[in-house]
Amino acid sequence: MPDDVPTTQESRIHCWLKTAPTRWFVAYGALAAFATYFCMYAFRKPFAAAKYEGLMFLGTDVNLKTVLLISQIIGYALSKYAGIKVCTEIRRAYLARFLVGLILFAEFALFLFGLVPEQYKVAAIFLNGIPLGMVWGSVSRYLEGRRASEVMFAGLSCSYIVSSSSVKAYGTWLMERGIDQFWMPFTAGLFFLPLFMVAVYLLNQLPPPSAADIADRSKRSVMNSGERWAFFRTFLPAMLMLLLVYFFLTAYRDFRDNYTPEIFKALGYETKPELFLKADWPVAFGVMTALACLNFFKNHRYGLIAVFGVMLTGIVLMATATLLHDLEKISGLWWMILIGTGAYLAYVPYGAVLFERVMASTKVAGTAVFAIYLHDAIGYTGSITVQLYKDLGQGELNYFEFLRGFTWLLCGLGVVCFVASCLYFMSKHKPAAANEPPQRP
Repeated sequence: MPDDVPTTQESRIHCWLKTAPTRWFVAYGALAAFATYFCMYAFRKPFAAAKYEGLMFLGTDVNLKTVLLISQIIGYALSKYAGIKVCTEIRRAYLARFLVGLILFAEFALFLFGLVPEQYKVAAIFLNGIPLGMVWGSVSRYLEGRRASEVMFAGLSCSYIVSSSSVKAYGTWLMERGIDQFWMPFTAGLFFLPLFMVAVYLLNQLPPPSAADIADRSKRSVMNSGERWAFFRTFLPAMLMLLLVYFFLTAYRDFRDNYTPEIFKALGYETKPELFLKADWPVAFGVMTALACLNFFKNHRYGLIAVFGVMLTGIVLMATATLLHDLEKISGLWWMILIGTGAYLAYVPYGAVLFERVMASTKVAGTAVFAIYLHDAIGYTGSITVQLYKDLGQGELNYFEFLRGFTWLLCGLGVVCFVASCLYFMSKHKPAAANEPPQRP
């Protein structure tokens, strides 16, 4: 079945979207994508709200929570590797059913997490991570290749900035009302399951990119194995530099997110759910605004430069915030807000607008999801590596001290690689030509 065959019957919503004014189409797409991915986090993150105090893994000195976190990330990372193939080859007609199937599998794994004895819960949470890593790529397929993709991706990206703290707060609320900490994740997922299905239905009403979208952004189609690796070889130097930064950037983002209570405790704060919301919601607003503004750049050469400008701004913000905190000019909470904003400004474009603009600028055909998933696979490998390194190689440092040193390392590496990658992609820019078909790599 061709990839551009309509995937929905002619519902009222689908028909309306075909002729809707741009602002309403974009608002609809952004909200549908936001809701879908926000609900996904209810199947991924609530378990991290539990402390599992006094529980060690198989009688060792390793905390059970640490093993659970790493086990889910391993499953999630494997899912990203699988997504390099699956999410770039699956036909649009099957995306909605695929998304629902992924979440049902994840919820079943959470049922096992509550049911099985303690020694098997690590395996259950590993199974939970396996399908969830392919949700982002599936949702992205609906949004890419459109003239207003940046705005819709801004809404999608905002979802995972605010959803983690939100669903963990919900998980805490459930436990305060007597839900067992091992059954709480399944209960949270059960509540969000119908909401997820509604969100997927609404997302699936989006029509394929129009002829004007294709003319501006290049056609987005499935990619076979040969085309994927041809794409990688075409941009090899820049891809290697971006992969190196993303390896550490994903680890940095995950470390700040997973160990927020421990970091705040080291900074002298009493860890409360509302403190997590204070640290993340301002971040979402700043990042969403920055990404949405990228849509003002209609020229793809300047648009790509602007994307790298946002990423570099994030790196500089992280360094500035850390320096100000070292000089005691800002509080620990403001340091967490600012490094979070900076990290997400550098991180979020990878999963949305960076490769969208690369493909529009270079006129290479295919799907940006391949590049996104290649980086995600490497990034979550980095997350596992850095968490193990902290426990095994830097155990004497508290979580704040480790994150502070990590910030300076990432800032130095990010500045060099982002500038070099931007210059490389500029050399590959191809101006738009009338009636010229997009080129295969």
